Amino acid sequence: MGSQILKISPFGASATSIINSATLSTPRSAPIIHIGEARRRESRNPFRISVSSGFCRLSLNRSSKSFRSGVVAMAAATGSAAQKSEEEWRAILSPEQFYILRQKGTEYPGTGEYNKFNEDGVYKCAGCGTPLYKSTTKFNSGCGWPAFYEGLPGAINRTADPDGSRIEITCAACGGHLGHVFKGEGFPTPTNERHCVNSVSLKFTPANSDSSL
Repeated sequence: MGSQILKISPFGASATSIINSATLSTPRSAPIIHIGEARRRESRNPFRISVSSGFCRLSLNRSSKSFRSGVVAMAAATGSAAQKSEEEWRAILSPEQFYILRQKGTEYPGTGEYNKFNEDGVYKCAGCGTPLYKSTTKFNSGCGWPAFYEGLPGAINRTADPDGSRIEITCAACGGHLGHVFKGEGFPTPTNERHCVNSVSLKFTPANSDSSL
């Protein structure tokens, strides 16, 4: 059997190439690396080399830093299932939900479903279903809207309003408008913050539900 050799594909590192060295017809442009040399290079490139019965197998070296960073980049690129066009949002949301979540509207104070609601569970984004608040962080602020003193880690983004007077809070997954956050109002809460949230922006899941946290 001929010497064992490895052919590096010019079409990217994601493919696995198996080459029989006895029958390989090598184009002049294809670089050839002997197995001993390939093994020496393994520690400094993102591939794994394995040899069996005269065949070479090239695969990704999953322990490499470049592979891990690639996975992170892929997750960031594909983890946007909650991102939709405005037309798609119109199709799945009620007119009131679309007005508040996508057009940053506000429901009338004292009218929201969850304003004086005190059940145990989790409040999720009404647009995409992302968990936002635990019921244990909800408190009665008397403002006319549901109030929470903190959201779940990483679930909520904060953005200053154009005039700088308030801080808007949105769902980190889909960008849906929730309301505004206020600091230093003196409420007896651990964070001294009040997340003033529209009930329409929320969907409550009871604690005994399989879909709660």
